[in-house]
Amino acid sequence: MFNLKENGTSVKTELTAGLTTFLTMVYIVIVNPVILSDAGVPFNQVFTATIIATVIGTLWMALAANYPIAIAPGMGLNAYFAYSVVGNQTNISYQVAFSAVFVAGLIFVLLSLTPFRKKLIEAIPDNLKYGITSGIGLFIAFIGLRLTHIIVAHPTNLVALGDLRAPSALLALIGLAITLILMVLNVNGALFIGMIATGIIAYFTGQLDFKEGFVSTPSLPQGIMINPLHAIGDVFQYGLFAVVFSFLLVTIFDTTGTMIGVAQQAGLMKGKSMPRARQALLADSIATTVGAIFGTSPTSAYIESSSGVAAGGRTGLTALTVAILFVLSAFFGPLVSAVSGLSAITAPALIIVGSLMMGSIAKISWNELDEAFPAFLVIISMPLTSSIATGIALGFISYPILKIVKGKWKQVHPLVYLFAVLFFYQLAFLQH
Repeated sequence: MFNLKENGTSVKTELTAGLTTFLTMVYIVIVNPVILSDAGVPFNQVFTATIIATVIGTLWMALAANYPIAIAPGMGLNAYFAYSVVGNQTNISYQVAFSAVFVAGLIFVLLSLTPFRKKLIEAIPDNLKYGITSGIGLFIAFIGLRLTHIIVAHPTNLVALGDLRAPSALLALIGLAITLILMVLNVNGALFIGMIATGIIAYFTGQLDFKEGFVSTPSLPQGIMINPLHAIGDVFQYGLFAVVFSFLLVTIFDTTGTMIGVAQQAGLMKGKSMPRARQALLADSIATTVGAIFGTSPTSAYIESSSGVAAGGRTGLTALTVAILFVLSAFFGPLVSAVSGLSAITAPALIIVGSLMMGSIAKISWNELDEAFPAFLVIISMPLTSSIATGIALGFISYPILKIVKGKWKQVHPLVYLFAVLFFYQLAFLQH
């Protein structure tokens, strides 16, 4: 079924690779509920929904596409959901926001079934893609620093350095140091192990307790979060077209780039094409749609899958192993809830994931101002406006303007002009 011999692997190797990938990405069952709970979504709801979306997407990837790539709620997209869509718009409840995620997932499914998705990706300038990835990374790192009060509000300069001797800040810095040391030493599961080490320190210093125990039956306190039949109506009623578009845009770039990168690392690419690409691209779109129904933000292919590939994973058996391990993790809700209640434990993962995403900034053509400045706008505006959508919008508006001024308007794809008009309308006339 998985063609192990044809791919030069074995059951033992695939199982080991699956465990490796799981350890490097299991932090999401802690971090995702922490972020979405800031939007008011019950922790246990997000915890279970995160696992449901992860298992569905990863199983699809394993059984339909036969790739060693895991799917889970995306970092950055969850922050956009919590702090921009819900946090900055008081008339938008998280239930309505999940309707936008659901609709984005449906459109994503349709795009994955057509050649349009490929055309859309090719239309977006590379430098804007790099800027979006880098900007999200900077935003995520800023959130980690803010949650632990390493960075605090300042009446004049907006932000300032917090009290590093405070228990939360000190614990976060220690956890960050431990995790970085593990990553520099190439320890598999460094993010997860770093959380465990930080949690142990927190327990013995009295900052962490386990009053609710460690194990419980998985639950969805609010049941199904949205009625799929009403979701499209919610999008029209609240004018969430820009939100849907932002979810769609970021997910398309993030997932496709990750899949191609991991497939290249595993030696599974055939020239510039990716075999079974349609089946693979459907994995995250289906997971996003289902995940929204139960209560989590959009999913994406996880770059942490590269750790499993490095351990020898080449087939869907690696992904199947990851899915099974996530099912088992669903029974440890109380333990995860206790750990997530202390932001200093999860903040180092946010900061480090942010730094890894910032790597794309090196690929930007900084010597060409008409290419560099739109990317710069994307990067700088995401953390400063607490909005991923605003960063994307400013980049898409400024890019064609500078190209027109320089006489290079023919180099800009018609879709980019369309996006620029849509984003301008959003910023000028819609709430954001």
